Amino acid sequence: MASDLTAPILDALSASDSPILSSDAFPSDPSSKVKSSLDRLATRQMIEYEAIDKEVIALTPEGEEIANNGSHEAKVFDAVVKALDGLKISELPAIVGKDNAKVGQGNAFKHGWIKKDKDLLRATRDSIVDVTREHLLTVQRTKSLDDTKAVADLKRRKLITLTKEITYKFTKGPKYAREFVKEETDLTGDMLINGSWKDIQFKPYNFNAKGALTPSGALHPLNKVRQEFRNIFFEMGFEEMPTNRFVETGFWNFDALFVPQQHPARDLQDTFYIADPLTADGPREDPADDPHCPKKTQDKPLDYKKYWDNVHDVHEKGAFGSIGYRYPWSADESLRLVLRTHTTSISAYMLHKLAANPRPARFFSIDRVFRNEAVDATHLAEFHQIEGVIADFGLTLGGLIGFMEVFFAKMNIHQLRFKPAYNPYTEPSMEIFGYHEGLGKWVEIGNSGMFRPEMLESMGIPKGMQVYGWGLSLERPTMIKYGVSNIRELLGHKVDLNFIESNPAVRLEK
Repeated sequence: MASDLTAPILDALSASDSPILSSDAFPSDPSSKVKSSLDRLATRQMIEYEAIDKEVIALTPEGEEIANNGSHEAKVFDAVVKALDGLKISELPAIVGKDNAKVGQGNAFKHGWIKKDKDLLRATRDSIVDVTREHLLTVQRTKSLDDTKAVADLKRRKLITLTKEITYKFTKGPKYAREFVKEETDLTGDMLINGSWKDIQFKPYNFNAKGALTPSGALHPLNKVRQEFRNIFFEMGFEEMPTNRFVETGFWNFDALFVPQQHPARDLQDTFYIADPLTADGPREDPADDPHCPKKTQDKPLDYKKYWDNVHDVHEKGAFGSIGYRYPWSADESLRLVLRTHTTSISAYMLHKLAANPRPARFFSIDRVFRNEAVDATHLAEFHQIEGVIADFGLTLGGLIGFMEVFFAKMNIHQLRFKPAYNPYTEPSMEIFGYHEGLGKWVEIGNSGMFRPEMLESMGIPKGMQVYGWGLSLERPTMIKYGVSNIRELLGHKVDLNFIESNPAVRLEK
């Protein structure tokens, strides 16, 4: 085999009892070729070797020029020392060149080779050692330099470049021999018949070699992180809400949450509206057996017409302690079909179910929502929202803050800040900021608040019951955990399948 280095490696070891570096013995051969030959010998225990990371220094074109002709500062010194009465500063560029004068003058002052006397430059000594050139000549010969301070200075001046190179240190193994004997890998029928197998050396099995990976499916990183969040919610006693309705009416998506019908979020540039069918049917009584709702919330059928009228009244003229928005509320607008812009519409639906038999409850959901946004590195037209709600009697804002601290601590976020915010359906409302150790800064991680009384009472929730609500995106923690900077590399047609298959599941508390 022409490209094989097994024989040269064995010859090199026969001439030396000391370890040998591959970069010294085979400087012109590629690393892959050297390693292949070393592996062949190592599997037969003829040699032993280890990989070593070595820093290689190379000269830049400017460094080559200085190594051959001298440094900028040496040229400046030579010009000054020849002028016995001193050299005018203005005349220096004409003698040594503009670039040499600009760089060399400062370095010559730094070394103390010259001094300034009014408008003249004078030499402080008769001769010098061009240290910069000496260092570069050493690099030219050996591709290394022991003086770390000099290396840093030469790199700063862009006279050298540093690269990492893998070299191999190899020594004789327990079964070292001067010659490499070819080993057979298969026992054939002819060998058994003619008896040649008795004199043939067979290659031993390598039980440490890795076998080929079995092709298999893989969970998407979003699904892995989603399952981590589900485990956190289940651990804290939450029940998962049904989120199988991507299409919602404007009533559930906006009106039930007291988003006014003139709100910018309802414009075409922010929301995807369905063209066919354009609207949903009007409100009617809830069926006794709803397949989309957990059994334990179906205590009795609910009259959606009454709820519809309550929401209409709060929007148009005010009710349940609210003065309302005081505008003509449109039933047609409320029945328009949209791709849901948040999963809070599901929370409103579940709370309305809960109003049939008010009791403490904890619900969560993790599913897709849709916004009519321009796609860029941090935004998509669809993403995942994580939402949680807690309904109970006697809840307070302080309790919400305390719960958020416990909830986010399970994701290894222990430093939180809360900033007052506005949401149409919660009051008070707070943005949640967490200090991210990896990024070294405060980042917004969620939104939260207590649902407004007019929202809860209009659906039948009693006055003494309060509801916490909070939400965050699934994509942001996933991008942070997997080190993804462009959301299009996480979700969509540009995702690398190797990224999905090779990344393990993460633990949020780590």
